Amino acid sequence: MVVCSLLLYPIISPALPPTVHDSISAEQSMLLNGEPVVLLSDLNDGVTGVTGHIFIAASPKKVWEVLTDYSNHKNYIPKLIVSNLLSDNGVESVIFQTARSRIFIFQKTVNLTVKIHGDYLKHLYFQQITGDFKVYHGEWILEAYQHGQGTFVTYKSQVKPDFFAPQFVVKYVQKHDFPAALLAMKKRAESSSTPLSN
Repeated sequence: MVVCSLLLYPIISPALPPTVHDSISAEQSMLLNGEPVVLLSDLNDGVTGVTGHIFIAASPKKVWEVLTDYSNHKNYIPKLIVSNLLSDNGVESVIFQTARSRIFIFQKTVNLTVKIHGDYLKHLYFQQITGDFKVYHGEWILEAYQHGQGTFVTYKSQVKPDFFAPQFVVKYVQKHDFPAALLAMKKRAESSSTPLSN
């Protein structure tokens, strides 16, 4: 995905013993406040590493549905102006996306075709087939929280444009545009979900 690019009502039941999914890290505890975390790194040969985290108060199933609803991403993810599913054979999907970003007075439109496959409700792996990047690949990771009533979502990618763009510009765009994309997906997934109880 260019930016990417993704509700069951809770069942009231007796308290259950904690499981591995109920143990959360300090970082996950911070994410429960609702804000995304985006970290950037300089990799070899001008490649930028992007890692994003967000907590979504919706089941992994609902989050998966949002992440894989490719043709609708353009309707709610900022900066994404085209997003179309080209093919889906049940194992691998191919999508085409166009995004437009602005930095200061400059504006850039990028296009790419991406193939995506995954492990249902756990991982989505993506890689550019053709487009405006020399390097563009990564994954989405979903981790259930509170017996599936919430989901910690992690995004990891490596990107390098196939056009002139200093690395600080690439990082600026990712740092300013990507949190909005994560929040848009959070809002979409939570829109029909009952909030988690405190």
